Amino acid sequence: MKSDNAREQTLKFFRTGEHDCSYLPEQRSRTLFLDPELKYSQKLYEDLTHSGFRRSGKHLYRPDCQNCHACIPSRIAVHEFQMKRRFRRINKLNNDISIELKPCTYRDADYALYERYINLRHSDGDMHPPNKDSYSDFLAINHDFSFQIRYLLNGNVVGIAVTDQLKTGLSAIYTFFEPALDRRSLGVFSILKQIELCQKLDLPYLYLGYWIPGCKKMNYKTSYQPVELLIDNQWHQIELE
Repeated sequence: MKSDNAREQTLKFFRTGEHDCSYLPEQRSRTLFLDPELKYSQKLYEDLTHSGFRRSGKHLYRPDCQNCHACIPSRIAVHEFQMKRRFRRINKLNNDISIELKPCTYRDADYALYERYINLRHSDGDMHPPNKDSYSDFLAINHDFSFQIRYLLNGNVVGIAVTDQLKTGLSAIYTFFEPALDRRSLGVFSILKQIELCQKLDLPYLYLGYWIPGCKKMNYKTSYQPVELLIDNQWHQIELE
């Protein structure tokens, strides 16, 4: 595969060995990823996103499992987004939260929030126990196309969404928030605000990552309609709930 900026350059991809799947316990997983030493362009990132890749830190990757194809890339068609009563209620509940956009960089207070979130919400996941190095490698790399959406309540940061901007949309990389404010549904609120930002920027899609049938943690991604899924290398609008 050749890049648009340097057609003589051959792109290298690597594949991990098999390991236990984080989402479907009965499955084995492996991952295909772009050469981490390559300084890739935003155009290449966009092209790979359209074919199902995601970004994690400096890595562009997609699942490449031998016996399972459950991970399906998903995106929201934001200009057709259906604002349900539940979503309006969550927006109203959080109308005292203000928003600021900041570069991705390491801040002690941000890490402390992330640490509380992982310890209380995802103590059974791959990111537990949290540490500053893994946080920095995952969420504090300042790419030209990356930024933080920061949610503030009474001047205090209660949530952060790390987001990438592509020509066809925003890509929601990861969101974490104050676990003590569970009743506010800040995860849902963050997606609603990213949809709103897409609409303001006239970007057609919000990329949500992989929807995995049978995985309760990923069920929320089909709540935002219309959702499009990448099936057989084509994006299809699917009605799922």
